[in-house]
Amino acid sequence: MTQKTRPRSRAARLALLLAVPVLALTTACGGTESSDDGVASVSDAPAASRSKDGGDASPGGGAQGKSAFYDAQMKYVQCMRKEVDKDFPDPKLSGYLDWAKIDDLIERTGKDEISKGGAEGECTSDMTKASKLEPRRDTQKEYESMLAHAKCMRANGVSKFTNPQLQDGNVIPGGDPNPASPEVSPDSPTYKQARQACKDKLLDGLDGMQ
Repeated sequence: MTQKTRPRSRAARLALLLAVPVLALTTACGGTESSDDGVASVSDAPAASRSKDGGDASPGGGAQGKSAFYDAQMKYVQCMRKEVDKDFPDPKLSGYLDWAKIDDLIERTGKDEISKGGAEGECTSDMTKASKLEPRRDTQKEYESMLAHAKCMRANGVSKFTNPQLQDGNVIPGGDPNPASPEVSPDSPTYKQARQACKDKLLDGLDGMQ
């Protein structure tokens, strides 16, 4: 959605996205437009998806939705602990998975399946249920966050790290330009240093996406 044992490679992330399509950050409408500064933008969501005061009217938009998201993620975590590895970490208080700790666990154990919901998809159902409760997020801000991260990665020596893209209202993460035949090595010292330098560019919940 792997690094070190490649948990953060684009190929592994694409596998995660295929298992949970809603993690490809969507909005209620399609289409993009280019702003004056060259950054693509997503057109406004239809009024029916917003509350009267302009806020988010989706079930996951408020505190109750966030609590349900966290609870669902905990169920996924408990499944992963039972089926894959007993040390699978708790989610963050926001409900998003803690990919820094997940990456460390993968590096220690060599278990690639930790990033995929289990070797045989044992916990994929719980993963999908949790993703459906994820609070609605600002696609434009997430795109700009990923774009800033990609630029930072290149500025710190990972020259082939590609930009994210906006396609039909979805954010497609950047990263390795050729996941089928990787051109970016997540095991290299340069890559690891760049990830450390650029980690704060990504909004909460995006640290496992590119």
